Amino acid sequence: QVQLVESGGGLVQGGGSLRLSCAASGGSFSARTMGWYRQAPGKQRELVATITSSGSANYADSVKGRFTISRDNAKNTMYLQMNSLKPEDTAVYYCRAHPLYSSGGYWGQGTQVTVSS
Repeated sequence: QVQLVESGGGLVQGGGSLRLSCAASGGSFSARTMGWYRQAPGKQRELVATITSSGSANYADSVKGRFTISRDNAKNTMYLQMNSLKPEDTAVYYCRAHPLYSSGGYWGQGTQVTVSS
Protein backbone atom coordinates (compact mmCIF):
# COMPACT_ATOMS: atom_id res chain seq x y z
CA GLN A 1 0.00 0.00 0.00
CA VAL A 2 1.28 3.45 -0.95
CA GLN A 3 -0.18 6.67 0.42
CA LEU A 4 0.29 9.86 -1.58
CA VAL A 5 -0.28 13.39 -0.33
CA GLU A 6 -0.08 16.37 -2.67
CA SER A 7 0.58 19.93 -1.55
CA GLY A 8 1.53 23.29 -3.02
CA GLY A 9 -1.54 24.15 -5.02
CA GLY A 10 -3.20 27.55 -4.88
CA LEU A 11 -4.24 30.64 -6.76
CA VAL A 12 -1.69 32.38 -8.96
CA GLN A 13 -1.78 35.02 -11.67
CA GLY A 14 -1.05 34.11 -15.25
CA GLY A 15 2.70 34.02 -15.87
CA GLY A 16 3.37 33.03 -12.28
CA SER A 17 4.87 29.89 -10.79
CA LEU A 18 3.92 27.17 -8.36
CA ARG A 19 5.71 24.10 -7.05
CA LEU A 20 3.69 21.01 -6.26
CA SER A 21 4.94 18.26 -3.97
CA CYS A 22 3.82 14.66 -3.61
CA ALA A 23 4.92 12.91 -0.44
CA ALA A 24 4.77 9.12 -0.53
CA SER A 25 4.67 6.63 2.29
CA GLY A 26 4.26 2.89 2.45
CA GLY A 27 7.35 1.78 0.58
CA SER A 28 8.52 1.09 -3.01
CA PHE A 29 8.54 4.78 -4.01
CA SER A 30 12.04 4.69 -5.44
CA ALA A 31 11.24 1.71 -7.68
CA ARG A 32 8.09 3.15 -9.20
CA THR A 33 7.46 5.40 -12.14
CA MET A 34 5.60 8.41 -10.79
CA GLY A 35 3.37 10.87 -12.57
CA TRP A 36 1.41 14.08 -12.34
CA TYR A 37 -2.04 14.21 -13.89
CA ARG A 38 -4.67 16.93 -13.96
CA GLN A 39 -8.38 17.24 -14.41
CA ALA A 40 -10.11 20.46 -15.37
CA PRO A 41 -13.85 20.96 -14.81
CA GLY A 42 -15.86 19.05 -17.38
CA LYS A 43 -12.79 17.38 -18.85
CA GLN A 44 -11.14 14.00 -18.56
CA ARG A 45 -8.09 13.50 -16.41
CA GLU A 46 -4.94 13.92 -18.50
CA LEU A 47 -1.28 13.15 -18.16
CA VAL A 48 0.98 16.09 -17.35
CA ALA A 49 4.36 14.44 -16.80
CA THR A 50 5.96 11.20 -15.70
CA ILE A 51 9.32 10.33 -14.23
CA THR A 52 10.87 6.87 -14.07
CA SER A 53 12.71 5.42 -11.12
CA SER A 54 15.98 6.42 -12.79
CA GLY A 55 14.82 9.97 -13.41
CA SER A 56 13.82 9.96 -17.08
CA ALA A 57 11.04 12.44 -17.64
CA ASN A 58 8.28 12.80 -20.21
CA TYR A 59 5.88 15.70 -20.64
CA ALA A 60 2.62 16.47 -22.32
CA ASP A 61 3.14 18.80 -25.27
CA SER A 62 1.02 21.46 -23.56
CA VAL A 63 3.49 21.85 -20.67
CA LYS A 64 6.86 21.20 -22.34
CA GLY A 65 9.31 23.96 -21.62
CA ARG A 66 7.21 25.32 -18.75
CA PHE A 67 6.90 22.46 -16.25
CA THR A 68 9.66 20.35 -14.71
CA ILE A 69 9.08 17.06 -12.92
CA SER A 70 11.62 15.78 -10.44
CA ARG A 71 11.95 13.35 -7.56
CA ASP A 72 13.98 12.89 -4.41
CA ASN A 73 14.04 9.19 -3.61
CA ALA A 74 15.75 9.81 -0.27
CA LYS A 75 12.75 11.90 0.77
CA ASN A 76 10.11 9.77 -0.99
CA THR A 77 8.89 12.94 -2.65
CA MET A 78 8.09 14.00 -6.19
CA TYR A 79 7.81 17.59 -7.40
CA LEU A 80 6.31 19.55 -10.24
CA GLN A 81 7.76 23.00 -10.86
CA MET A 82 5.27 24.97 -12.91
CA ASN A 83 6.41 28.19 -14.56
CA SER A 84 4.74 30.59 -16.99
CA LEU A 85 1.35 29.37 -15.84
CA LYS A 86 -1.66 29.95 -18.06
CA PRO A 87 -5.37 30.03 -17.23
CA GLU A 88 -5.75 26.77 -19.15
CA ASP A 89 -3.50 25.11 -16.56
CA THR A 90 -6.30 25.50 -14.03
CA ALA A 91 -7.21 22.03 -12.76
CA VAL A 92 -7.00 19.63 -9.87
CA TYR A 93 -3.52 18.09 -10.01
CA TYR A 94 -3.11 14.47 -8.94
CA CYS A 95 -0.04 12.50 -8.04
CA ARG A 96 0.10 8.89 -9.21
CA ALA A 97 2.34 6.00 -8.29
CA HIS A 98 2.30 3.73 -11.32
CA PRO A 99 1.86 -0.04 -10.95
CA LEU A 100 4.94 -2.05 -10.01
CA TYR A 101 5.03 -5.76 -10.90
CA SER A 102 1.90 -7.25 -9.29
CA SER A 103 1.25 -4.17 -7.16
CA GLY A 104 -1.39 -1.79 -8.43
CA GLY A 105 -1.14 1.94 -8.95
CA TYR A 106 -2.16 4.59 -6.44
CA TRP A 107 -3.59 8.10 -6.60
CA GLY A 108 -3.31 11.03 -4.28
CA GLN A 109 -6.31 13.12 -3.28
CA GLY A 110 -5.43 16.02 -5.56
CA THR A 111 -4.53 19.68 -5.09
CA GLN A 112 -6.28 22.59 -6.79
CA VAL A 113 -4.33 24.92 -9.04
CA THR A 114 -6.12 28.04 -10.24
CA VAL A 115 -4.50 30.46 -12.67
CA SER A 116 -6.17 33.83 -13.12
CA SER A 117 -5.96 35.83 -16.31
